[in-house]
Formats: sequence, C-alpha cells, structure tokens
Amino acid sequence: MATNPSTADAGESEPSPDSPQATDRGDARLDLPAPLADPQVPPATTATPGGASGIPGTALDAYKRAELSVAAALPGCKLPWQLLAGIGRVESVHASGYGLKTDGSTEKPIRGPRLDGNGFAEVRDTDQGEWDADTSYDRAVGPMQFIPSTWKKWGADGNGDTKRDPNNIYDAALGAGLYLCAGDRDLSDPAALDRAILSYNNSREYVNTVLGFMKQYKDGGVAEVPNPPVGNYPTPPTTGTLPTPTPPRQPVTRPTPTPTPTPSKPATPTTPSKPTTPPAEPSKPTTPTTPTTPTTPTTPPAATLAKVELVGESGISAEAGSAFAAAPKVKASLSDGKPAKNQVVVFVVGDDTTGGTRFGASDSLVVRTDDQGIAAAPGLKAGTKAGAFTLRATAYGSANEYTVAFKGTVTAAPVVLARKGTEPLDVVVGKTLTGVELFATAAGQPVVGLKTTAGLVEKDEAGKWQPVKPEAAAKGPYFKGGKDGAEKLTVIEPAATGEGGKLVLPDLFTAPETLPGTYHLRILTAEGVALVLEVKVTAAPAPQA
Repeated sequence: MATNPSTADAGESEPSPDSPQATDRGDARLDLPAPLADPQVPPATTATPGGASGIPGTALDAYKRAELSVAAALPGCKLPWQLLAGIGRVESVHASGYGLKTDGSTEKPIRGPRLDGNGFAEVRDTDQGEWDADTSYDRAVGPMQFIPSTWKKWGADGNGDTKRDPNNIYDAALGAGLYLCAGDRDLSDPAALDRAILSYNNSREYVNTVLGFMKQYKDGGVAEVPNPPVGNYPTPPTTGTLPTPTPPRQPVTRPTPTPTPTPSKPATPTTPSKPTTPPAEPSKPTTPTTPTTPTTPTTPPAATLAKVELVGESGISAEAGSAFAAAPKVKASLSDGKPAKNQVVVFVVGDDTTGGTRFGASDSLVVRTDDQGIAAAPGLKAGTKAGAFTLRATAYGSANEYTVAFKGTVTAAPVVLARKGTEPLDVVVGKTLTGVELFATAAGQPVVGLKTTAGLVEKDEAGKWQPVKPEAAAKGPYFKGGKDGAEKLTVIEPAATGEGGKLVLPDLFTAPETLPGTYHLRILTAEGVALVLEVKVTAAPAPQA
C-alpha cells in the first residue's frame, strides 16, 4: 500500500483534459470479444465474471487498497474505490481475459491501439518502447490504460515490491488514484469528479460510462469472482479502426465595417499669442516626488519532501512467532533541511519467506511522522518459521517517491522439550521402562519432524554432561539395536516428532546384572537443546520363602 502528497509537482498540479492521458485513445475495450466488452450504457445486471456486479478478486483488492492508501495521504480527496473500478471496467474489464494473477500482473500484456494519428490522436513515442513495445508512437498500457508519459510522472508502487509497473493492477490502480486526486481535488464534489475523469479521457461518453459503472458498484453491490483465465482473442488492427474525430468548429471572424468619415469643419484661425510677461517674483521650488512603494518580496517556494532515511540499524530480527523488540523507524526531511512533519509513510512487508511477518493481520501499515520527522512502525510480529523478509518504508514527495528498506531476519524459536507427566521414572532390575512421552514446541506451537538423539550421560569433573564411559555402560540400562535387537546401545536415534510435536522414547531395558542406582537419560536436538531425565533402577525384591 502506498501514498502520495496533496499537490502534484509544478507544471501539472491538476491534470486537465488536454493532458496526454486525456487524448483520444480509441476503443477502450481493446481486443476483448463482445460478451466481455463494455457496452455503451452499463447493463442493469450481468452474470459474466467481468460483469458490472462481478469483479475479479485481485482487481477488487487492488482498487480497495488504492482507496486506503490515497485516503491516508490525501484525506481531502475522498477517492472511492468504485471510481477506480469504473475506470478499470471501461479500460480493460478489470484485466479480464488477460490472465490476471494474484500478484497483480497479467499473463498477456494489455496494450491499446497505436496512437499514430490515424483514427486516434497522435502521440509520439516517449518511453523508447519500454512499456508499449513501440519506439515510434505511444500506446496506452496496462489494466488502467496509462499513456507512458503519464505513467512516468504518476506511476506508483501499490504492492510494495519497489517496482512501478503500469501492467500490474496494484501499481496501476494506485497511480490512477493519485492522478485523479491531483491538485487538491475533492472528488465528492461532482464538478471536480467530472474534471478528474475528463482528464483521464476527454470524452463525455467516457465520463458517463465510468460514472454509470461507479454508481452500479456503489448501489448494486459487488460480487468478488475468481480471476478469469487468459483468453485467445484476436488483436484489432492498429490503424483505421475508428473515424478521426471531427475538429471542433472554430468561430468565424467577421471584419468590422469602417464607418464613413464625417467632414471636418474649417479650422478656426489661431489668435496670436501675447508676449510673455516676465515673472514678478522667483518661481516656487518644485514639490519633491513621492517615493515609490517598495515591491513586496516574492514568497519563496514551499519546502518539499527531499529525503527519507533509516533511523538506527538497517537490519531487524526476531524469533519466529515473537514481536520485534523495537519498532522500525525512518526519518523524513524537507528540502530546507527541516523535519517533514505529519508526512505519510507506508511500511510494507515484502519478499517474505518467514510464513507471514505481519502488522497484525496486514502486510502493510500507514503512519505519519511526528514533529521530528520520525515515523515508527509498531506491532510488527515475526512469521512462524525461520527466514527473511524486506520491510520497505515509502513516502511520496511532490515529484518523486522515496523508499528505504530494512533487511529482516526471523530466527527459529528455541525448541522446548517437555515430558508428559510428572511421576518418577522407576524401573526394577530385569524389567523395561516403556511409554515415555515427550513433546517438542517452539513459540508455543508444536514442532513436527524434529530429530533427536537419546543417550545415557553422566557428569564430568567440570559438571558437564558427557556420554557414559564404556565400563559404566556395561552395568547400566540400555537400548536394543542391531540385528534382532541383540546389540546393547547407550545412544539411539528415536523417530522424529510426529503430530502435535509428540515423541515416544524407545524402550529402555535392564538386565539381571544391571546395578541399581540413579541414571540420567539425555534427549538432544541438533541445535543443542537438551532435556535430561532421571531414571531410577531399583533392585528386584527378594524372593519370599
């Protein structure tokens, strides 16, 4: 999830109907067949997956996430996700038929007709073919049909993967939201909404169709449907499929008639001037000129977001299933060096192999900086298994976005071995100790498939547990091994832990020659986690006379 500032950069603070995005782009339905193409008037109901009441799950998620992101950064815009859905419906039928994937990408590229002036507006190449594979003219690209030059300015990262790809519906939906909200627009105002849609495609028919779908999504509800598969649809001709729009009629300028001149009267003879009488007294001094009021100094341009940097270490780590001890922090600064106060920062977890490192139930968190420009992301909890992830923090300036990243590591939680029951482990000489059960857990969760070794141990002079010496092993309890269990073992590998982390120890035998006493059995994991159990061997009762 990502956001943008309230004002676009200079030169296009509010895209207008003459912006590149609003040029005549031809048939927005692209190459979809009639059953999936947009009608001129939105239907009242439809049962098709791309219909007015059905939106593929990934597209619906992208529209809603874009609404949340824009609302966090631009609360005054009041962007409804249904507007994005209306545009997505008209532009590509929510990427239906192009193989929409759960990550927002499509199997088949979505490219509009070539804008070469033949049936459409003429837009010369601006991206060297990077997005539209055309190095001569531009084409609208992706599920929201962005002109490459528009995407260069308004492209956004809607899914936190550090890429800004107009072919990804998460990125495209967020970019469209930011574009529509530019210039401090309030889209709850019908006039502002009208201008915003016209700036996206300068066509009254387009505006009416988008508004029609938007109203249906608001009033009639939306059914989330599976992402439809890619279709094998014919591509329309690149030129000549639509008539060239008739240029608007220019007003005719009529020449203004010249009035007939009125004959002038004869000039009255000028009376000869009298000789100038010398002044009787000296002239008075000239009144001083009033000084000019100084020009009011020009107000310097407002400082803008210029930098985002990590606070503290770039690496963060926690054990699986536990909360991170300290909240990751970043600092945002303005172009004048002062802290960027109240700046929206979006933290997004990506590249995750930990089984779900999250902020509660979400992989993203939107926060604002404090008076020092610091934004903290509390509540981050590690996933359930060891692995790595990337935590990206993104803020949007007036012309650029700024992203920094933390490298996250989740280490395996320590395994805890515990014995079921508390009764003493007693065995009589000549008898067998059976059914000893253990359980392995980590972070409170069962550990399945854990391998261990079980062996008899004794303490050395330093007080550390060591395997028993051969002479002691010969007179102590033992496990059976080898062919037919004929071999006496003091160390054995039990079966791995099963469901619920359960481990049943192999039987521990005693022989008639086993010495009574206290023995110690250690269960040890590969990571060095150990559980030592005390086993008491008692002498067999004397036979009664």
